[in-house]
Amino acid sequence: MPLGKHLAVLLWVVMTSSGALAQTASQNTGTLVVIPAVGEVRQANDEVTINFMIEEQDKEKTAAASRVNQKMKQGIDVIKKEDPQARLKSFGYYTYAVYPEDMPRPNAGNKSKGLVSWRVGQYLEVKTSNLGQLPKTVAAAQRLLALNGLQFGLSTEAARKLDEKRIEAAYRNLMDRISFVAKAMGRNTKDAVTETIDLEASGAYAREDMRASMAMAKGAEMKPQVEEPSFEPGETALEMRLVAKVRFP
Repeated sequence: MPLGKHLAVLLWVVMTSSGALAQTASQNTGTLVVIPAVGEVRQANDEVTINFMIEEQDKEKTAAASRVNQKMKQGIDVIKKEDPQARLKSFGYYTYAVYPEDMPRPNAGNKSKGLVSWRVGQYLEVKTSNLGQLPKTVAAAQRLLALNGLQFGLSTEAARKLDEKRIEAAYRNLMDRISFVAKAMGRNTKDAVTETIDLEASGAYAREDMRASMAMAKGAEMKPQVEEPSFEPGETALEMRLVAKVRFP
């Protein structure tokens, strides 16, 4: 084979080998690290949701309904007087027949047979940020209505501000972890390139671990005079989880 052809073949082999090596090196360049992070922030609750109810029972359905309507109206008036800024919402009005426990339910053709009385009730939801007035408001309402449930939480504005803080806390935690990982790998933190940040870990690393602390108080019988109850609003904890993909050269 002529010398010229030998050189051409040799040059082609060298170029092909160099290209393959360069491609392999490119594929193996850098280390991709998946780093989880979490940030938690707390804030005192500034809003409360209260559930009141009224229930009456009478042989006459209209009599039971009339008393419920009257007491609920009076209760609403009392709450509005004690706390004008409270937001009220009525729900859950019900009416049903009461039968003796040992008597089978009547068939569709004889609904009134064995009926003992009628039970009528209604619920009222109250939301307010006036926590200082809360014991007095609840005590006044309990003279007419029963306290069915109470839950402390954050107002919309407070929740928005806390959400901003938890994102900042989670990102600071991520930066700290990237620094720790770089040190452990013997790499320079400045060389780290963040390719992806998955807020709330909504991808393959999702975890449903949102926690919110809340205080609950249930049950109270109606009495002519009710002493003011004691409440501790507590605080709410919001947690932000994120996952980042970080490449080190």
